[in-house]
Amino acid sequence: MPDFERKSKMAYNRKADNYTNSREGRFTYGFQRLLLSEMKWSKCQNVLDVACGNGSLLAAMNEMVSINGFGIDIAEQMIENATKDNPSMEFHVSGCDKIPFGDETMDVITVCAAYHHFPDTAAFARESQRVLKQNGKIFIAEIYLPSLLRLILNPFVPFSSEGDVRFYSPDMICKTLEPFGFQRETVKIERHIQIVALQKI
Repeated sequence: MPDFERKSKMAYNRKADNYTNSREGRFTYGFQRLLLSEMKWSKCQNVLDVACGNGSLLAAMNEMVSINGFGIDIAEQMIENATKDNPSMEFHVSGCDKIPFGDETMDVITVCAAYHHFPDTAAFARESQRVLKQNGKIFIAEIYLPSLLRLILNPFVPFSSEGDVRFYSPDMICKTLEPFGFQRETVKIERHIQIVALQKI
């Protein structure tokens, strides 16, 4: 297992049981709230949340418009808690580079405050293209930093004890996904949060 994944797994297994009430959980809630305000989805669509944590984003979506929820996360304890809290949904322990669902099975993919943990963003893009239906959409809510701050911080990010890899601009996210058949739809930046939406074409 790559070192980034090992560190992420250990960190988020430790945090899992009290994640919602933790400082990081409250920080992530801001990303969820903005993401939900920007997204549109239809009743009974298949929605996959990658790095789903305890399943709270899928639960919030389901309260707004009923969905078929699916989630993957590298931390076993997060998946155990997500399954317990959302018994009608399906969760699996998995990284972002080998998604355990069939071809063209998902209508929507979400990633909330986790893209900077992905050790292989191209593999994630390839897998997203595979599992999304034609015209399916991907929504990425991610930390936004101005270019100079990213330039200063990124050399040090891989030394994080929690498996962080690097921070990305909206253009960097789109340029990774576009070669795999995605088209940029919208980008919204609100303070430290960016919402990047793309569609499979």
